Amino acid sequence: MGDPPDELRRTAATIVIRDERGEHVAIQRVRLTSLGGDGVAFEATGERVTLGSHDRCDVVLRDRTVSRWHCELQVRGDAIAIVDLGSSNGTTVNGVRVERAYVERGAILGLGHVRLRFDLATEPVRLPLSPATRFGRLVGEAPESRAVFALLERAARSDATVLLAGETGTGKELAAHSLHDASPRAARPFVVVDCASIPGELLEAELFGHARGAFTGAVADRVGAFEAAHGGTIFLDEVGELPLALQPKLLRVLEAREVKPVGERDYRSIDVRVVAATHRDLPTEVAAGRFRSDLYYRLAVIEVRMPALRDRRADLPHVVGALLDDLGATPEERARIAAPEALAELARHAWPGNIRELRNHVERVLALGSAPLAVARAPDAAFDLALPLREARDQWNRELEKRYVTALLEAHGGNVSAAARAAGIDRSHLHRLIARSR
Repeated sequence: MGDPPDELRRTAATIVIRDERGEHVAIQRVRLTSLGGDGVAFEATGERVTLGSHDRCDVVLRDRTVSRWHCELQVRGDAIAIVDLGSSNGTTVNGVRVERAYVERGAILGLGHVRLRFDLATEPVRLPLSPATRFGRLVGEAPESRAVFALLERAARSDATVLLAGETGTGKELAAHSLHDASPRAARPFVVVDCASIPGELLEAELFGHARGAFTGAVADRVGAFEAAHGGTIFLDEVGELPLALQPKLLRVLEAREVKPVGERDYRSIDVRVVAATHRDLPTEVAAGRFRSDLYYRLAVIEVRMPALRDRRADLPHVVGALLDDLGATPEERARIAAPEALAELARHAWPGNIRELRNHVERVLALGSAPLAVARAPDAAFDLALPLREARDQWNRELEKRYVTALLEAHGGNVSAAARAAGIDRSHLHRLIARSR
């Protein structure tokens, strides 16, 4: 139990199998054996395995001391972490209560009164790798990237709803655009709704439209985003921010493919492909009662987890090259910024803001001309160990957000519009972040 060594963290997600079937990423298959009278064994596959009493969990445990969404196993190569999802009776590893811990073969997991022996099956799950080093606007040659490309390539051929999960700045909107461009709907509209940037009371009308006079300020009929995307794709960015009261209405749209504008009585049929994205961990949000489980499973028909930049450092030359192309760098600028020693410096940075942070750095170097290539690093912060992990994480995220917004505005001379474009967010969203960081 505990954290794996640094070397294991670096290599955990890069186990690649090459055989006559091509290249695959190997994901360990989890085996759990009940220590009750029946000794039932469960085998679960995938990078995330949920355990609880809810019927939609990967491992369903019928016991009154087990929460509906009790805990989750997160699999990265040989490193397996168990994460408690806010359960009522707690999760233990070898008798020690944990919120998050790494587990080894033979560990005894406790979920309420239930005891399970943790082990790994002999044969891993194999995730295919795409032979391509790009998918639309996404680039990369690391196994983590090509596993995502392979999944997106298959998803593009269907109309299934896709949920893009991952940290802020990992390229979820680029993935959504690329998915649309590779689909049969490519010639039809691609409509983006940022669920985090629109006040909750206005979001329903933004999504579904409204009739004239439906509320104060509704001076004319308005078509909502779902109707505007008819025949094409709607991208619901930061869907994890959707107000709880609005979630049943989105669920109905996903199930019935029809919308009812605010102030009207009749439903209208729509034909759209839905792609959603979130930086939040939705299983945790479901367990906490902040997100409906039925909506989560309607959105996650195909779930694609976008890897963090620190987990695919081999992609840095490709990503930097694509950013330089996008920013119109000259050959001289490209030679300086993409030089081996410059890329080596970039590889030493953790990039908590992922590709968005990297883009801001490259753009800043281009704008300042003679700026040093060294990456600015935030000073070490002291952690308040008296706080629970969740509160400490929230406190750190607030500090990171404040520093990011300050640096972003400085890099763009206080121009909010330019800063919002560089950060890939709506201007109104940036205004709220600025207000929150003061």
